[in-house]
Amino acid sequence: MARTGTAIALAFVFGVLAICFGLPKAVRAQRGAVSAAQSYQTQPPASAQTSSSSAAAVPKSVLDNFAWLEGRWRGEWGPRIAEQAWLGPKAGEMLGVFRLVERDKTLVIELFSLVEKSDGVDLYFRHFTPQLLPWEKSDATVLNLSKSDSTTFDFENPLNAMPKRSILTRVDTDTYIARSELIPDNGEPQIIEITYHRQIPAPEKPSAGSAGRQKKP
Repeated sequence: MARTGTAIALAFVFGVLAICFGLPKAVRAQRGAVSAAQSYQTQPPASAQTSSSSAAAVPKSVLDNFAWLEGRWRGEWGPRIAEQAWLGPKAGEMLGVFRLVERDKTLVIELFSLVEKSDGVDLYFRHFTPQLLPWEKSDATVLNLSKSDSTTFDFENPLNAMPKRSILTRVDTDTYIARSELIPDNGEPQIIEITYHRQIPAPEKPSAGSAGRQKKP
């Protein structure tokens, strides 16, 4: 899952122009050639050194562990259809949107983000109506990444139990399970679990105009 940066080495060519006054042209040309050769041989490979040091200096982002989420996902929760779309990690953040639909009615829209902090990763989210009226009257709900490995990411709510935990489990490249554990103040604990499958975009069909302009063999 982790991504690594690719170093790009730039090659520089150094030219030396010798200006020697009072010498014959042939001598100036000969000495200029020798000087250029010596200068080129003694010049250290600065570009390669700079490239290597730059590559080593780039720190790995913790959010790279979540880069597999990028793209569109679809799951089912009973008769409801759950859809997610994630943007890839950039500038210390990943942005996602969620929509839950039953038949022809949108039940809820959710906006969430993964934000890299000095002490880990936080998951922020808020719920909205289709008119983008927020459900929550307070700030966004925040869950802290408490533990993780190569396939499981466990977030916990330090303030309340709605939800208390949210767990992402990567099954394979195109499948993951989202599990939320809610503990209401008055009532039985509830568990919501949705299996998401990656949605591969269909290849674009050529338009009639572009097809007509194709060259015949």
